[in-house]
Amino acid sequence: MKKLRVGWFTFTCCEDSTIIFTELLNTHFQEWIDRIEFIYAKVLQGKNTWKDMDVAFVEGAISSAIQEEKLRKIRALAKKLVSIGACACVGMPSSQRNTFDSSAKTEINMLLLRFQQAEWVKTIAQVVAVDDFVQGCPMNELVFLQTLNKYLKEFNII
Repeated sequence: MKKLRVGWFTFTCCEDSTIIFTELLNTHFQEWIDRIEFIYAKVLQGKNTWKDMDVAFVEGAISSAIQEEKLRKIRALAKKLVSIGACACVGMPSSQRNTFDSSAKTEINMLLLRFQQAEWVKTIAQVVAVDDFVQGCPMNELVFLQTLNKYLKEFNII
């Protein structure tokens, strides 16, 4: 039986949407087990692979060059990419340092250098093309389920 090949990725955020996603498994596991193959989902499995997938769900803002590179790799592997949660969609609250005055920026500069952080925190769409957005902090469950079902239909799984 054909399954939707899915990846779940997390960058700079509190991972509240990941928690909501795993909680959704409590009620949807039996439905999804025959329809979804998790190619990459560290929250669910120990063995994850970097290979082609139908849909990549990406949570969190992008705060370093390393994260930008990883996100570009995800985009290249995914037919569709969905931005998940407030940090991924609008940047906040992870991007609040973008609004710091020069004094605060000077104060945190040594931390940015030490941890190889970019000067500016970016949304997912500022780095790669995004096909859908699931807003909220945490993500809106109903919108996530609608988006997932949209792709299950689009890829002829249901």
